[in-house]
This record gives sequence, structure tokens and C-alpha cells, in this order.
Amino acid sequence: MASHRKPRTSVLASPGGRRTAAGLTTAALASVTLLSQTADAAPRAPKPTVEEVKKQVDDLYHQAEVATEKYNGAKERAGEQQHTVDKLLDDAAERAEQMNRSRHQLGMFASAQYRTGGMNPTAQLMLARDPQQFVDRTHLMERLTGRQKQAVTDYQEQAAAAAHQRAEATDSLDRLQKSQVSLKESKRSVQDKLTEARQLLSRLTVQEKARLAQLEREKEAAAKRKADEEARRQRQHDGGGSPGGRTGGGSDDGGSTGTPSSTKAAKAIAFARSQIGKPYVWGATGPSSYDCSGLTQAAWKAAGVTMPRTTWDQVKIGSRVSTKDLQPGDLVFFFDDISHVGMYIGGGKMIHAPHPGASVRVESIYYMPIYGSVRPG
Repeated sequence: MASHRKPRTSVLASPGGRRTAAGLTTAALASVTLLSQTADAAPRAPKPTVEEVKKQVDDLYHQAEVATEKYNGAKERAGEQQHTVDKLLDDAAERAEQMNRSRHQLGMFASAQYRTGGMNPTAQLMLARDPQQFVDRTHLMERLTGRQKQAVTDYQEQAAAAAHQRAEATDSLDRLQKSQVSLKESKRSVQDKLTEARQLLSRLTVQEKARLAQLEREKEAAAKRKADEEARRQRQHDGGGSPGGRTGGGSDDGGSTGTPSSTKAAKAIAFARSQIGKPYVWGATGPSSYDCSGLTQAAWKAAGVTMPRTTWDQVKIGSRVSTKDLQPGDLVFFFDDISHVGMYIGGGKMIHAPHPGASVRVESIYYMPIYGSVRPG
């Protein structure tokens, strides 16, 4: 029997349903568009100013120098430890040869004892064909017994020394591995900081780079003015520029005011001057490139003075001097963490290897915050 109920028509299938579906679709698209626009309109972090970029780059260079000094220290320790390990291995090889000789001698004594059968002196006397032969053999055995005892003693001493050397070598190898790990970590840290600095600089526009250069020139000019003031004060202190006073000219090329503290200091300055223009490369000690402590170390080495590798060790040598008492050849250290060093040349100026991207140059000691100074030699 046919049903009188009308079949339900799908809303989506009806003309009105199509309009409704279209309306829903339009509404959904509008919502998506609105959400997209809202997301696009979300506030973005403002682009850093040139001044902020300069501060970030300066901070990164500073952090890279700290990491560089850590790298220099780890490299020096690794080198020293490698030398120690090599010497221990050489000593161990020589000790093994000595033990082999002692072992061989003990073997000879053991064979001799085996040949005699380990008989007591009475039995040997009874079996000897000639009493004199027995006396001679007894005398020889007494001598052999003394040598045997010495051989045993020598072997025991060699074995104990070898055991001590093995322990020492193991400890040295452990320290070497730790130094090598520290070396890799410091190297990676330097590279990360320098990469970050390069990325910051690469995002600057031409105009922003020009502004950055202007800021750098303004900072250098301010430091130079302070250095010139110090040079004038020094000249007045040394005689007011009178014929009898000690005078000198602080010039743009770093002409020094005053006299080097010694002949060695003069030689160190001469060497440092001859390196001007060579690039800064972290971890470098010359002759084609330098980092800050690598330059001061090489300069004083040319003067016949052995210097430690890092700024943290260089600041401990010689005698401490105040900034007002600086003389050419003195080392000036910067920042609270003592991560940079330059060689004073007089007139408030120094020669130093500044940072990546720069070359060895003359600059005011007031360009960076001074930690303290020492006089080597």
C-alpha cells in the first residue's frame, strides 16, 4: 500500500538548499579569510635600530673573544699534555726494554739452577770429582746468588716503576681528552658567535650600514680625543714641552709619547708596528695573522721575553702599573673578564688586533673599558 507521506527532500538538493549551502560555504570562506587576515595582522617584533644592532654585534665580538681565549688556553693545555703523553710513552717503552733485560737475566739464573738440580752444597761436595772444582763452583755460585738477588730487586723496581708510569700515562691521556673536548667546545662557541654577528650585519640596508660606520667613527673619535688629552697631560707632567723635558708627539699613525720602559720594550713595539695591517684571526699567533694575545705574545717573544698564551695568564706576569703611569711596551687589558689586550705605545694609544673583520692597528686605549696594565720584562 502506497504511503501518503511525501518523501523528505534533501536540503542540499533543493534550490533553496543550494542557496543555503552556498551561503554556508561563503560564510566559511569569509571566516577563514578573516582568521588569515587576523593572523597576518598580528604584531611583529620591531626591527632593531642600527644602534641596537651595533650593540649586539659588539657584544657578540666580545663573547667571541672570551671564547677565543678559552680556545687558546685549551689548545695550549692540549699541546702540553700531548707532549707529556708522548714522553711517558717513550719512557714506558724504555722501561719495558729494561724489564726485558732483567727478565732475561732472571731466566739465565733459573736455567743455571735447573742444571745444578738445586742440590745442596753437601751433596755437590760428595759428587764432585775434584774438591778444588767444588770450591771454585761454590765461590761462583755465591757470586751468582748475589747477582741473582740484585736481578730480582732490579726487576721488582722496574715492574713497580712501570705500573706507576702506566697509571700516570692513563691519567695524562684522560686530561688530554678533556682538553681536546674543551678545545672543540670553545671553537664551536667562537664560530657560533661570529656567525650570529655576520647574520646581523648582513640584514642591514646600505643606509643602515652607512649609519653603523658613522657610529663607529664617532666612537673612535671620542676615544682619540681622550687619548690626546692624556698625551697633553703626560707632556705637561714630563716637562711642559720645554727643551729639557721629555716630549713626543701623539700622531694619527700612533707616534709614541715617552720612552719605552726598556730596550726589550722598544724591540717589542718595533715588532708590533711591523705587523700593522695584518688581519685578525682568532687563535692565530702569526706570522700572517693574529688574535689579540697572539700579537702581544709574538711581539715580546721577538724581544726575547717568553709570554703566556692567554690574556688571563699574561695579566699575571711582570709588574702592575696604573693607567697614568703607562710607558710604551706595557700591556693594557680590557673588560672585567680580561678578554682583550693591546700594547701601549704612548700618547694614550696602543697597537692591537681588534676583532674579526679588522686588522692590526693603532687605536686609543680608551676605546674599550680598561681593566688594568702590566709591565713585562
